[in-house]
Amino acid sequence: MLLRVTVLTVVLLGLVAFSILLAKVTLTPSPASEDIVTSNLRPGRSLRQYAEDYTFLAACKQAGGNVLLGVPFGLLLPFLVPRRLRMISMTLLTVAAMVLVELVQGALVTGRAFDIDDVILNTSGALLGYLLLGRRISHSYHVRAHAPRAEAVEPEAEPKAAEGKTPFRTKAKTLTKAGAKTKAGTPKAGTPARGTTKAKEPVETGARTASTRRTKARGSSGRPTAGAAQPGSGRALLDRLRRR
Repeated sequence: MLLRVTVLTVVLLGLVAFSILLAKVTLTPSPASEDIVTSNLRPGRSLRQYAEDYTFLAACKQAGGNVLLGVPFGLLLPFLVPRRLRMISMTLLTVAAMVLVELVQGALVTGRAFDIDDVILNTSGALLGYLLLGRRISHSYHVRAHAPRAEAVEPEAEPKAAEGKTPFRTKAKTLTKAGAKTKAGTPKAGTPARGTTKAKEPVETGARTASTRRTKARGSSGRPTAGAAQPGSGRALLDRLRRR
């Protein structure tokens, strides 16, 4: 983060300084050349004029000055444009900036006019600066600026020792829990279930009371005892009369 802030601050300051220099060079009025300078919309026309009418040093100074004015674009703009299509984006931005400067020259500045050859020379200087130095510097900057993000996104690998021990521990815990559940839930072979004993208790008690009554009424041989009065006998009738 600190690297990005530092580099972008330096790049912006460089662009501000270059813009001031560019404005001073291109937007300064030149009354002496007001009658000579004309607008040029044909590519190559001014270059031929430099070769024919100017001396060698004057032609190199005029053409070389326009090339040098475009070099800072190739050094500074790659830091601000995205990594994809960096050269194309830088070239388009340079063309747009220089066309704007030339239009201001032709419309507002005395002794200057719009020249398409100046735009071509400035763009060539931007491409030259990008290919010689700007591409390497901007590439190293983008790689270092985006490297911490990629490292932060990747998850940290767990140690191998912990990975080898955890499955056996979890298996042992699950086995002990399952064994405890089966021991607590399943009844023994000799003991009946709780629900069945509660349901059978009233039936067994009723059968036992009925059997005890029958055994009391009958003797050891299975016949009715003498003391027990049968409903159809005369003794039973006498007992009823006495009660009345």
